Amino acid sequence: MTQPRTPTGARLVEQMTDAERARAERVEAVLPRLREAAAAADAAAEFPSGHVALLRDAGLLGLVVPEEYGGLGGGLRDLAAATYAMGTACPSTALSYFFHNTSASRGLLPLEAIEAGLFEGDDEVKPVRAFAEKVLNRMAAGTWMANFASEEVKSSSANIAIATTASPAEGGWLLNGVKSFGCATGVADTYLVTARLDGTAGADGLALFLVPREAPGVVSREPWNGLGMRASNNHGVTLTDVFVPAEEALTVPGAFVRMLRMSRGSFVGNQLAIAACYLGATQNVYDFAVERLTKRTFADSGRPIASSPMHQVIIGDMTERLETAYLWIRRQLELETSEPPLLPKPEVYRQWRIAKGDITEACFQVVLGAFKACGTSAATMDGVIGRALRDLAMGLVMTFPAERGRLEAAQVITENKENELFASVRQ
Repeated sequence: MTQPRTPTGARLVEQMTDAERARAERVEAVLPRLREAAAAADAAAEFPSGHVALLRDAGLLGLVVPEEYGGLGGGLRDLAAATYAMGTACPSTALSYFFHNTSASRGLLPLEAIEAGLFEGDDEVKPVRAFAEKVLNRMAAGTWMANFASEEVKSSSANIAIATTASPAEGGWLLNGVKSFGCATGVADTYLVTARLDGTAGADGLALFLVPREAPGVVSREPWNGLGMRASNNHGVTLTDVFVPAEEALTVPGAFVRMLRMSRGSFVGNQLAIAACYLGATQNVYDFAVERLTKRTFADSGRPIASSPMHQVIIGDMTERLETAYLWIRRQLELETSEPPLLPKPEVYRQWRIAKGDITEACFQVVLGAFKACGTSAATMDGVIGRALRDLAMGLVMTFPAERGRLEAAQVITENKENELFASVRQ
């Protein structure tokens, strides 16, 4: 009898439950299509729009949405396995899919905050619950959500600064600002926009808005020809007097800050799964390089190229760095999913600030090693290694570079003070 094939995601998430394996099989089923389209999507620098329907039909847009809202009921382990597996096939799709799933935290965390008693009275609980359930129900029903928070404006005290404003208007709000980064720009059905209520300065003034892709005043920015996942449509949007009905917004004062207290690790939730995208892409390059080096031979000796001392050293270094990435991410996954929690949240947060940088830097070094070992014949911009060098370079700076993470970890240790992830900025 033929044994069932182990899902790709199980290479990262070991000892899957039966339910996790069933969800991983859904991901496995779409990988051939993702892999087939990856090179052309990268060359065109465009997200394959057909992937939205592909993932929707597979039920994967509701992967981390609870079953009571129509989703698959997965958690962070499922998401990490999914983004890792997709990363081995098409890193751009993996990244975009990750950001879609981060939108679920804007539904899950508010509900957890309600249960924890962080909201009081019907004037707070009802609108918070209504918004949270709206996000979850729509995702489970097949709405692709693009989570837009990042902006070009910088703050010395926070990783992400919010300058986009929301001004009161009859029946709702008017949004104005520029979101400089957001995967699935022009592709997602709905943009989940973080903005600052006009007239406020602190984090308590941050609010969430559901903006249809085709809403008047929403304009996609020029495509960004940069390093990173070229086919993720991450160029962002400009918002000019975009009207959002009151029922499509979460503007309860302090709601944003209170809901983020419920996150187990990073303040925005699920960030570990973005590192899994990079690790999946790295594993694909490692497998490609080792196979190439063992199958190709020297013309004079007939021995595999991989047998030379230089290549042995490089392969050893690649293997050590790949295992380093796995160790960091698996430990972080354990810390963020174990029940009961193994460590207090500040310590889990501190661990993540170090882990993110070490994972992404180790991944980049693996790909750099593959580039050295495979030489000029594999050094094409449209090849596996060339594409991965661009893709993995973005991991070095995504959200924050390793140096900032280590600095913040040191601050937590020495000052016992958590860094705020978001800040409001007046302009």
